[in-house]
Amino acid sequence: MKKWVWTFAEGSAAMRDLLGGKGAGIAEMTRAGLPVPPGFTISTEACREYYRLGQRFPDGLWEQVVTALARVEEQVGRHFGDPDAPLLVSVRSGGKFSMPGMMDTVLNLGLNEKTLAGLARITGNERLACDAHRRLIQMYGRIVLGISGERFEQVLTAQREQAGAAIDADLSVDDLRAVIQAFLAIVEEETKRPFPSDPLRQLRQAIEAVLRSWMGRRAREYREFHRIPHDLGTAVNVQAMVFGNLGANSATGVCFTRDPRTGENHLFGEYLPNAQGEDVVAGIRTPHKVEDMAGEMPTVYRQLVEFARRLQRHYRDMQDIEFTVERGKLWMLQTRTGQRTAQAAVKIAVDLHDEGLITREEAVDRVRADQLEQLLHRRIDPSAHVQPVARGLNASPGAASGRAVFDPDRAQELGRAGQRIILVRPETSPDDVHGMLVAEGILTARGGATSHAAVVARGLGKPCVAGCEALIIDLETRRFNTNGTIVSEGDVITIDGGTGEVYVGEVPTIEPEWSAEMHRLLAWADEIRRLEVWANADYPRDARKARDYGAQGIGLCRTEHMFFEEDRLPIVREMILAAPEAAAIENLVRRLEQERSVAIGERREVLEARLTDARQRRETSAARQRYVAALQQLEKMQKEDFRGLFRVMDGLPVIIRLLDPPLHEFLPHYDDLLVEVAELRLKGAPPAVLAAKVQLLHAVAAQRVANPRRGRRGSRQGNIHPAIYAMQVRALLAAAIEVQGQGIVCRPEIMIPLVGHVSELRVLRTALERVAEEAQAAAGVRVAYKFGTMIEVPRAAVTARAIAEVAEFFSFGTNDLTQMTFGISRDDAEPKFLLQYVERKMLPQNPFQSLDRDGVGALMRWAVEQGRATRPDLEVGICGEHGGDPASIAFCHDLGLHYVSCSPYRVPVARLAAAHAALGMVEHDQ
Repeated sequence: MKKWVWTFAEGSAAMRDLLGGKGAGIAEMTRAGLPVPPGFTISTEACREYYRLGQRFPDGLWEQVVTALARVEEQVGRHFGDPDAPLLVSVRSGGKFSMPGMMDTVLNLGLNEKTLAGLARITGNERLACDAHRRLIQMYGRIVLGISGERFEQVLTAQREQAGAAIDADLSVDDLRAVIQAFLAIVEEETKRPFPSDPLRQLRQAIEAVLRSWMGRRAREYREFHRIPHDLGTAVNVQAMVFGNLGANSATGVCFTRDPRTGENHLFGEYLPNAQGEDVVAGIRTPHKVEDMAGEMPTVYRQLVEFARRLQRHYRDMQDIEFTVERGKLWMLQTRTGQRTAQAAVKIAVDLHDEGLITREEAVDRVRADQLEQLLHRRIDPSAHVQPVARGLNASPGAASGRAVFDPDRAQELGRAGQRIILVRPETSPDDVHGMLVAEGILTARGGATSHAAVVARGLGKPCVAGCEALIIDLETRRFNTNGTIVSEGDVITIDGGTGEVYVGEVPTIEPEWSAEMHRLLAWADEIRRLEVWANADYPRDARKARDYGAQGIGLCRTEHMFFEEDRLPIVREMILAAPEAAAIENLVRRLEQERSVAIGERREVLEARLTDARQRRETSAARQRYVAALQQLEKMQKEDFRGLFRVMDGLPVIIRLLDPPLHEFLPHYDDLLVEVAELRLKGAPPAVLAAKVQLLHAVAAQRVANPRRGRRGSRQGNIHPAIYAMQVRALLAAAIEVQGQGIVCRPEIMIPLVGHVSELRVLRTALERVAEEAQAAAGVRVAYKFGTMIEVPRAAVTARAIAEVAEFFSFGTNDLTQMTFGISRDDAEPKFLLQYVERKMLPQNPFQSLDRDGVGALMRWAVEQGRATRPDLEVGICGEHGGDPASIAFCHDLGLHYVSCSPYRVPVARLAAAHAALGMVEHDQ
């Protein structure tokens, strides 16, 4: 028979796939001789089989559970359901990857009216027994029976008010008995049957509830956010209960072997005296710092510190430990790799290397690319003259501003609509995770640094201020009051998760500073990676930022962005409006020159006369004069642009893409002009004003195209209006020649965009090389430059062997290549259907965020192979959003590309992701 159940003594840390992270950790602690309450783990295989069978226990599972339970009974000397010496157990989830708070837990299973008396007798504490019973009914009712938790909370709140109790721990035995009776009534009212008194029935239904929680909403959304596969399944851990609520010498807590916020090497955590575990993570009471235990329970504290050190050395990583103290005895309930902030991840990785516990490669492997990106979060500008309205615990770093929202469903709605929101809650629970995923940050009135809000926020890389007790939150009116300041839903607030401060309004923020550990980690990553990391930069300021972040070149300078600047746009429009007439005259001269070159006799004389006339018209054409004058002005501006880039990127390559978009994008919108002309006519505008607007309207109409993305743009524009590209190349060479004379090492690469046929590229390169040679000859200086193209049309990828005969480098423009390969427009597809395709699993991910390896990737692979077959030294890279996506970077590494190019702010992320690719790392939340 298939083995579904493993006792803690049978497992080990190496069985994480089978036993989940929690089960493997408990098993390893058991093997190491640490004090662990006995128990067993139902494997992830059992979970997968449970779902395969339509949510039914696989054959033999329940029998193995009962057998394993009997072993636990032997170990503790008590029996499940025994009224004299009852054994109580907990049932907890535990997937391969840590998903804090995303699945369900049920405690105190095995209690009923008979065992309740036995528990009171063996513990000598009737209050503990009653408290455990009410907790069981409350958790079981909510998790197993699906009753709203608010119904139970209302009873507890009312009982506290009646008894004058500040917290649950202040309720008397009689108070708890009243609560229990009310809880039992709620269960019977909601389910039409009594609360189950059979301990084995309780256990079986609790196991099923935990298995079901694997596919619960919050768990699914968490996995989707972190790209954790849905088919892994969760393990289920059944463990003998120990009690932290037996009095002042008992406690429960959570600690980390290092500070998960900063990475500092000291024990960090919290505990609550006389409490059970869910009280700490739920944030119901504000806990004590774990170091306070040194004064209150010194022997236990020394043991805890020693066990924490042993576990950290054993696992060679920071551990997240749950523990309970039962009448002075320390019990270790769980250890797992601890969630940490990005700042802590970097420091811990570097420090563990320095302590000799891990290698450089392991240190690089330990920090996820998305964690590094979190370190680029902004923080409050210290020069801002603002005063916080409240302070809480600095639970997860980073500053964020947004509209206060008090409900997770409303937060999800507004967040998906593109609004920046801060989720404000008394405390968060796993049911709030869908709102947390879209929030800019999280603010809670209760809870500590190990509460649900804090742990989830750190895992998501979002700022969080927790335990802000000055907040009086009214969920019905959707507002909070803090020291007389009232904030209603929709009001903008700012939180600083690094300091725990809360501000009203949007507060100025500044860029973060890099730590010495981050510099060291990225230096190690640079030694490991093969891919170079370049940046997309259109201005010298962008290039400087890119170089500061470690960029090794400029992979894309979009010259059209320079044309959109306010002082240049009128000149660009003048050039565009004069272009049709100037081009017509230029084309006439060119055609007559070609016809004359082959004509003879009388025909040649006629053509000679017509050519002379056409040349005179060209020289005197007002349109051509305006066209040439605009080009000359733009050439001076472009030269200055390129000169700045070359100076900043001294010694590094700079790829400059010639003008790509269709010219109508620089003109006013046709529909707006049409309305303006109509209004001018109705108002009887002066004839000269009206005539000028009508002329502009006709010019804009002439530039309109049915499909701008597939129309006259890129190389097509260059072939129709060659003077524009010639101007840009002259400016580029002039700038290179000038800075080269100043000792700057210039490495320009000229990229011709949107090529579909090799002839388009060949004609343009031939003409532009002539321009470049003339510029160099005039200056008497040589510049080492390259001509290449952007591969963004599927036909260019398919015919890459021919394209490489002309191009010296390829740069994949994967945004357009994805659009053309899928036959969709991103602007239309994403809001209309593409994201639904992803949600319905018709597509594995948004292909504009992460490369479609099977389709677009296949074209890229073919283009690389065919291009290098023609030109073995062909330089190949990628630019655009995919160049900063870790999964896409891994694919580019596999293809053997030379570089990836991304936003300057993503350069550090790309450096780390390229190292991960070289290490063969698959990025998942650990």
